[in-house]
Amino acid sequence: MQEAATTVPQKATAREWIGLAVLALPCLIYSMDLTVLNLAVPQLSEDLQPSITQTLWIMDIYGFFVAGSLITMGTLGDRIGRRKMLLIGAFCFGLFSLLAAFAPTAETLIVARALQGISAASLSPSTLSLIRNMFLDDRQRTFAIGVWIAAFSAGGAIGPLVGGAVLEHFWWGAVFIINVPIMLLLLAVGPILLPEYKDPDAGKLDILSAAQSVTGVLGIIFALKHIAAVGFDLLAAASLALGIVVAILFVRRQRRLAEPLIDVSLFEVPAVRSSLVVNMAGIFVLFGGFFFVAQYLQLAAGMGPLEAGLWLAPSGAIFAVGSLVTPAIVHRFRPSTIISIGFALTGLGFLVMTSIDYGGAWSVLAGLILFSTGFAPIATLTTDIVMTAVPPERAGQASGVSETSFEFGGATGIAVLGTIFIAVYRTLLDPLPQGLPAGAEERLRETLGGAFEIAPALPEPQSTELLALASQSFTHALAVTCSVSTVIAIGIAIFAATALRGPHDLSGREREAAQAA
Repeated sequence: MQEAATTVPQKATAREWIGLAVLALPCLIYSMDLTVLNLAVPQLSEDLQPSITQTLWIMDIYGFFVAGSLITMGTLGDRIGRRKMLLIGAFCFGLFSLLAAFAPTAETLIVARALQGISAASLSPSTLSLIRNMFLDDRQRTFAIGVWIAAFSAGGAIGPLVGGAVLEHFWWGAVFIINVPIMLLLLAVGPILLPEYKDPDAGKLDILSAAQSVTGVLGIIFALKHIAAVGFDLLAAASLALGIVVAILFVRRQRRLAEPLIDVSLFEVPAVRSSLVVNMAGIFVLFGGFFFVAQYLQLAAGMGPLEAGLWLAPSGAIFAVGSLVTPAIVHRFRPSTIISIGFALTGLGFLVMTSIDYGGAWSVLAGLILFSTGFAPIATLTTDIVMTAVPPERAGQASGVSETSFEFGGATGIAVLGTIFIAVYRTLLDPLPQGLPAGAEERLRETLGGAFEIAPALPEPQSTELLALASQSFTHALAVTCSVSTVIAIGIAIFAATALRGPHDLSGREREAAQAA
C-alpha cells in the first residue's frame, strides 16, 4: 500500500485553478470570432463594398487558417514552450484584431482575418497542452478539459448575441476591438499564473513538414467548403487532389524523419485513433445540423438576428454546463458507455427536428436541447482520452491533431449534409412560378435568402406564392437532412460502444480502485 500511495497523481492547487480561468479566456475569444462577424456583414458590405467572393473570403478565411495551422502551432509549442507560444499568439491576435477593426479595404480585412486565424491556431493547442501538464489527477483533468470545452461552447453561443449588442451602438469594426482587452489581460497575468512546459528532447522545426501540413489541411478544408457553397467543380477537384497528395507526402516524410513534426505513430494507438474518428463523426452531424438552423429561424420562421440568437443560446448553455458535469458522470460510468448513450440522445434530437414541418421553431428548440444534452460530454471525453493516451511531452502534437479533427469533421459535415440539403431544396422548388425576372431562377435555387430578395419585386399573388414555396421547400430539406443525421448519430453510437473499449475505458471509481490495489 505504501508503494501504491507514492504513485497517486498530485492534486492541483489554487494556482492551477486560477491558471485554468486564465486559459479559458482565449478559448472564449477563439470561438467567438468564428461567429461574431456574421451579424456585421450588412454594415461591413455597405462600408467596404466587397464583392460576393471577397465577402465569402472575409467570413471563411479565419477558419481556413485556424484549421491549417493547428498541427504546426501545437508542435511548435512543444518545442519552444507552451506558455511562450500562448503569449506570442495572444499578442499577435490582439494586433491583427486591431488591423481588422480599422481595415480600410476588403483586401486588408481578408489579410487581417487570415493572420487572426494563424494567431488563433497558436492559442488553442497551447491552452489544452498546458492543461494536460497542470492537472495530473484524472478526475481534475477531466473537469479542467470540461471547462476548456465549456469556454468554446460559451464563446460560440454568445458570439451572435455580443455581436448583435455591439452593432446596436458601434460600427462593424467594434466586433474585433472586443478581443484586444482580453488579450492584454492574458499577456499581463499569463507569465505570473501559468507554468512553462516544453519537450526537453524536441529538435528543430522542420519547415518543409510545416508547409506540407498547412497546405494539405488547407487544400482539403477549402475543397469541402467550396463543395458546400457552389458544388463539386474543377476548382474543388483540384484543391481536394492537392490536399490529399500533399497530406500523403507529409505522412511519408514524418515516417522517415528522425525528429518529425508529428509522430504519426500516435494514430496507431487504438484509443487515439478511435477517439479522433468519434470526434470527426460527431462534429460532422453537429455542424451539418447547425448550418441551416440559423437560416431557418431568421428566414422561414421570420425571426430577427438577435431573436434567433436567443433561440440558439440554450444549446450553447447546455453544452457549457454538460461539459462541466462530465467528471461527475464519468466517475460512475465508463467513457464508452457515456459516449454511446450521448450519440443515441443526439440522434433522438435530430429525430425530433424531422417534425419541423408540424412543430416549426419549437421542434428546432426541442431537438437542439436534446442533441446538445447528448453531445455535451462527448467532446470532453474524447479530448481527454486523446490527451491522456500520449506522453506529456507530446501534448501539443496531440492537441493540434485533436482540434484539426474537429475542423475536418465540421467542414465535411457542412459539405456532405449541405449537398444533400441543397439537392432536396432544389428538387422541391420545381415547378417555379412563371414570369420570374432574368437570372432570378439561379439565385432562388442557391438559398432561401434568394427568395426573400426577389419576392418583394414581384406582383401579388406571385410574391406570396414564391415565399411560401421556398420556405416550405427549405423546411422539408432541413427535415430530410436531420433524418440523415439521425441515422449517422445512431451509427456512431454503435461504433463508440465497441471501438472505445479497452484498458483506458474505465470509470473514475474503477481507476481509483486500480490505483489502490
